[in-house]
Amino acid sequence: MTEANYQTKLKKRYEDQGWYVLKLIQTNKNGIPDLLLLKPDAVKFVEVKGPKTPTSEVQKYRHKELSLAGFDVTIEKAPF
Repeated sequence: MTEANYQTKLKKRYEDQGWYVLKLIQTNKNGIPDLLLLKPDAVKFVEVKGPKTPTSEVQKYRHKELSLAGFDVTIEKAPF
């Protein structure tokens, strides 16, 4: 399964759970996770990875930065 296919499935799954899902294509900060999930009382960031795609150092930095700011950050890895 490709990362893009998995991302499409994740978006559908999260929307079915009541999240408003935004795909972040271009931001002013490198390494920001792929998806922004919103509910009235919650914000979640989701990094989508292919089965063999590693998390880059800048992504690790951004994930830590967001976590320290109080946001939920998750990495979803596509199955084989």
